[in-house]
Amino acid sequence: MSNFFVPLKNILFIDIETASCFQSYNDLGVRMKKAWNHKASLINPEKDPSEIYFSKAGIYAEFGKVIAISVGFFFTDENKRVSFKVKCFSGHNEETILRGFIQLIETKYKNKRLVFCAHNGKEFDYPYLCRRILINGLDLPKHLNLTGKKPWEVDHLDTLDMWKFGDRKNYTSLDLLTALFDIPGSKNDLDGSRVNEVYYLEKGIERIANYCMEDVIATAQLYLKLHNKPLIEAENIVKI
Repeated sequence: MSNFFVPLKNILFIDIETASCFQSYNDLGVRMKKAWNHKASLINPEKDPSEIYFSKAGIYAEFGKVIAISVGFFFTDENKRVSFKVKCFSGHNEETILRGFIQLIETKYKNKRLVFCAHNGKEFDYPYLCRRILINGLDLPKHLNLTGKKPWEVDHLDTLDMWKFGDRKNYTSLDLLTALFDIPGSKNDLDGSRVNEVYYLEKGIERIANYCMEDVIATAQLYLKLHNKPLIEAENIVKI
């Protein structure tokens, strides 16, 4: 394994998929309905809050929930080939999903350095996870807890940040970057805007889990490209 891949083994690539806490605006309690009405007025003051709940609530940790967390890491197989392994915690019980994720990082990386990497993770995945962990009454794992840490002590990587090179004007999607670098994409026709629909209307949690794993694979491959390294071959990618 080259010098580049030695610290790479400390990186855990992650992606989350989220849905609205309830299928319908009418299922919200009185206090949460009032809170959503205010939020919706800031999102789109021209629309009735109930109209945009289904499409927008899942984006916000206060009104959404985690339905899938995928994690992936590099390793060397029995033939000394650099490979990638990915798994997904998914389902309808958010607390169970979060507990599974926390248990993995606290056991696998108990005495190791752990660096997270996600696409747009600093704006979405990391804070969303932290908020939902606390809402579910769980303790923040030390690797996510930023309290008292200086910026250079935070081991959170973001492939979107890497691509920006200091430019703060634009968001660049993972789909665009994988196309740009000719990284094989998922054959799943799902995208983030349809997750709530697939989850509630199509009951497609397995489809969402697979989509989530594909995004983790794409993020890891993008990370390699951003360091001018070759992609991992498909036969060396393992889903568990």
